[in-house]
Amino acid sequence: MTDYSEKVLQLVASQGYRPLTLKAMSRRLEVSADDYQSFRRQLKELIRQGRLDVHRDKTLTKPDHSNAVVGIFRRSSRGFGFVRPQSSEGRSEQIYIAPDSAGDASSGDEVVVKIVKRPKNPGMNMEGRIVQILARASGLFVGTYQESGRSGYVVVDGTTFKDPIHVGDPGAKGARPGDKVALEIVRYPTADRGGEGVITELLGPRGAPGVDTLSVIRAFNIPDSFDESVIAEAREQSRRYSEEDISGREDFREVLTVTIDPATARDFDDAISLSRDGRGFWSLGVHIADVSHFVKPSTELDRSARERGTSVYLPDRVIPMLPEVLSNSLASLQAGHVRYTVSALLEFNADGILTAKRFARTAIRVDQRFSYEQAMAVMRAPAAEHEGVAAPVVAMLGSMLELAMILRRRRTARGALDLSLPEVEIELAADGRVQGAHLAVNDESHQVIEEFMIAANEAVAAFLKEHHAAALRRVHAEPDPHKLDQFAEFVRSLGLSLDLPQSRFELQRILGETRGTAEEYAVHFGLLRSMKQAVYTPEHEGHYALASEDYCHFTSPIRRYPDLQVHRQVLAILAGKKPKAHLDELFVLGEHCTRTARRAEAAERELIRVKLLTYLSEKIGTAYHAIVVGVEDFGLFCRLVEFPVEGLVHVTSLADDYYYLEGETHTLIGRAAGRRHRLGDRLRVVVSHVDVDRRVLDLVLEDSRPLPAGESPRRAGERRPLPQAAGGRREARPTGSRAPAEGSSRASSPGKNGKNGKKAAKKARPTPRKGGKKRPR
Repeated sequence: MTDYSEKVLQLVASQGYRPLTLKAMSRRLEVSADDYQSFRRQLKELIRQGRLDVHRDKTLTKPDHSNAVVGIFRRSSRGFGFVRPQSSEGRSEQIYIAPDSAGDASSGDEVVVKIVKRPKNPGMNMEGRIVQILARASGLFVGTYQESGRSGYVVVDGTTFKDPIHVGDPGAKGARPGDKVALEIVRYPTADRGGEGVITELLGPRGAPGVDTLSVIRAFNIPDSFDESVIAEAREQSRRYSEEDISGREDFREVLTVTIDPATARDFDDAISLSRDGRGFWSLGVHIADVSHFVKPSTELDRSARERGTSVYLPDRVIPMLPEVLSNSLASLQAGHVRYTVSALLEFNADGILTAKRFARTAIRVDQRFSYEQAMAVMRAPAAEHEGVAAPVVAMLGSMLELAMILRRRRTARGALDLSLPEVEIELAADGRVQGAHLAVNDESHQVIEEFMIAANEAVAAFLKEHHAAALRRVHAEPDPHKLDQFAEFVRSLGLSLDLPQSRFELQRILGETRGTAEEYAVHFGLLRSMKQAVYTPEHEGHYALASEDYCHFTSPIRRYPDLQVHRQVLAILAGKKPKAHLDELFVLGEHCTRTARRAEAAERELIRVKLLTYLSEKIGTAYHAIVVGVEDFGLFCRLVEFPVEGLVHVTSLADDYYYLEGETHTLIGRAAGRRHRLGDRLRVVVSHVDVDRRVLDLVLEDSRPLPAGESPRRAGERRPLPQAAGGRREARPTGSRAPAEGSSRASSPGKNGKNGKKAAKKARPTPRKGGKKRPR
């Protein structure tokens, strides 16, 4: 059978080509009668792939991508999906993709979309067709193995694929029904053709201890083991290391030094020393593990660390960037051991103004290790005696708190934004199952370390700039003014005043006014969503949230590769050498490190979601406190107060009335009784349905008042025309008892979706929780 695909593509791309019908093209290419049916199938496949356009007169041409958009595709469980353009973060600007227009694209793929229909009314989405896949998100997936007849199938976790993926004969890799497996996609599914894959690894029985963690590690393609060559290099570094050898380093072994970390920390990459002279000037030493001493450029250790980009902190384990012989031993600033460091030696006057800075390769010996709780107890009572803590150490901790609060007030005065989004830490049993949760404490002991790390990072960024050294910055760009205007509209809908959302100080005021109120979470989270994400780049763009003109990451080279790159540049300057770094290479490295950092955060959130949903699956019918964190015409997104997970109260469960969305106030309003559900409201909700594999959490209101006499409650799945509310408000349209699942709760569907106007619900997002200690962003 002849392959005509390339010949056809060359023909339609040639100069002077005039559109031909399929039959005319077959004559032009001299397709034989025996090959004609194969030729037809090949052309239909090219059309399906978007590589060939067919017009009303049935002529064929090269696709016109002049109005094409590039973005990331997210598919719902019902087959349709949305593409978020690269230039947009707003849901209203997403492009609806019908099931038969998605081709074989899967969630997370970077795609080219051709706009085929523009909305006639505000609030509706454009409709498009995927014409090209630029980059696959992944070819590796995780799911649950099943068998049907003489075939094996895998139901992939989440909503990436609507239907199971065929994996051949039963029992591949020894898998049994119900096992979790990793599989590689061989053929991606389309609207009219099933997908095929091959099982690459048996992870274990669904629900068995540790299988959920391993499933997330595989799903995010996180390397969790080191090559033997990497381990061998680390062991060789350990063999060479001697605590007595501090040649080429300033000796800080007798300088009083402490570490403050979480009680469960295993690696310690920063230590603090502090003194004050007769003038009232502070001498702060921020001593950071000298990872660059052990990890040289172009070695196997460096290659491995660069590939990983960051350590990954999961609820029940840490996947380190460096082998443990380094991350938990040689490079870890353990108390009582001599360790190599790179020190930022900063001088501040009594008002907290930086008056001098220098950097040095040093050797330190940590005098005492503190957990945050232990440090806070001493800081709160610096005049008291504390068992096991020497008087000089007590005095230094008290001074650390004093200086840190001075620095914090100065940052606030220049416009830094302090979002109150307390992290929730889940409590795990020995087998990894959730047994409780609590709000993470962010007291002054955490803030002390945060302020000192920020001060060191800013000083290093300024030092690199002064020496014109190219390095990776941590950049947080200013928000889009349109996003801030939308945030201001939301704030005003809550009865608050915000006339100048572009003013940092106005934003500070709103954050302060809502702190401790019912609207706190909604307002603080709303501002967070209005801001852009921080990235690694060699560009000098500053850090918006920290109000820093120039900022980099210097303080965690054990767990972040960008910090290691910054160390190398600083040390080259100290050695009198010209730092080696090409901007093109740094841009590539920055993009890579940004991706790995976000992958690590996403994997952590995903595993927390899985564990919490597993826990809640045994709590059907249990009531919890919740906060409304999102309002759509299809329902209310509610974040449980007791656990960091969101679920959906779908409009079909609000049987007491017909509800419409008042978009400008983010409120669902009952048409008959006028009952209102608004963003930021505190509710009591009941867990009604959990699907761990699909990441779905359905909630219902504990209190559902009856309709007034004469009104009938809405039935799940009922469909009928609803009148347009006054002022451009949209009625909430019932969509059946099950909305399309995507992610943790429901597929997101801003406005009407395509031809049938279906609403989907969006992914439930657990509150972001960082592993390790509180760190600067």
